[in-house]
Amino acid sequence: MEKRPSQTYTLSLLLMNICIAFLGISLVIPVMPTIMNELHISGTVVGYLVAAFAFTQLIFSPIAGRMADQIGRKPMIVIGLFLFAISEVLFGIGNTVEILFVSRILGGTSASFVMPAVTAYIADITSLKTRPKALGYMSAAISTGFIIGPAIGGFLADFGHRIPFFTAAGLGGFASCLSFISLREPERNPENKTGTIQRDTMKKVFTPLFLIPFVIIFITSFGLASFESLFSLFVDHKFGFTPRDIAIMITGGAIIGAVAQIFLFDRMTIHWGEIRLIRYSLLVSATLVFFMTVVDMYLTIMIVTFTVFIGFDLLRPAITNYLSNIAGDEQGFVGGMNSMFTSLGNVFGPIVGGILFDIDLNYPFYFATVIIAFGIFLTIFWEKPKKKVPEHIS
Repeated sequence: MEKRPSQTYTLSLLLMNICIAFLGISLVIPVMPTIMNELHISGTVVGYLVAAFAFTQLIFSPIAGRMADQIGRKPMIVIGLFLFAISEVLFGIGNTVEILFVSRILGGTSASFVMPAVTAYIADITSLKTRPKALGYMSAAISTGFIIGPAIGGFLADFGHRIPFFTAAGLGGFASCLSFISLREPERNPENKTGTIQRDTMKKVFTPLFLIPFVIIFITSFGLASFESLFSLFVDHKFGFTPRDIAIMITGGAIIGAVAQIFLFDRMTIHWGEIRLIRYSLLVSATLVFFMTVVDMYLTIMIVTFTVFIGFDLLRPAITNYLSNIAGDEQGFVGGMNSMFTSLGNVFGPIVGGILFDIDLNYPFYFATVIIAFGIFLTIFWEKPKKKVPEHIS
């Protein structure tokens, strides 16, 4: 009989995979001003470049979510990481905008394969009681990807601004091979068969129980992407920050966010429940995004940047945990819908942010503040789950 790897090892491997996938997304942030100046492209084009990744993820996420339910979690993860490696190689050798767009399209495809499959895999190997902590670890792994990505992009850029992409490609290829060798297709968790979602899940999406969290996912991604994708250009144009400065700022913020996820998320979820935690996280995020437009000294910029992502880093696992608890045996599909609405925001946010950036450097941040504030308003009308589907697990 074949010996299956331990749950701890499997979870660690899944977290490493998701970390590497998001590392590739964030890797471009500190070196984007250099590439922008090298290829003589505007903020609007940068917005479209970032949006190309998210648009592809948007198209493939619902399909990938269903495929994760039908053909299995492992194949989707392995293929997604392989595509990720190819996309990073293309970005590393790309000397035209067209090649960079092809790279981002492949990257978006890889993300749409990996994210729903990893989320569903974690749901399969955890119980309703242990899932919040596991999803908190997953969100922390995402944040760690954002920590490592800008750090690699910023510090390796000293040796050449294309080198970070080849490094990421090597990591992606290694993760794909390791997953192919080590991962085993999980047994579907029987606890997931007691949920309230049936095969006509699409109808459920438009009820307040599901629609409001999906809309909040869209709004949050929309507002965050509108300024995050232009953040490196903002500090480069306004303060003359180098890739190393940008890497320090983003890395510091991501570290604080990851610490908050690991040590605070589980306790806050138990104390407040997901809905209230989401509301408070949105409030903190809107406030700090606005402060980015008024700070003007290196120290104050560092302080705001180090804390601006805390709200977003607590928001992501709270929504994911809420959706997972009500997903029943449709974990792959709900994971795909989560990814789809995230991608919707990531498509339109950078486009709008890029256009606004070319008008005024502060406009993407004003815009993000207003959008996130609207998300706070929406949480007032959020319908709580029935007793048989608890809002949080104590």
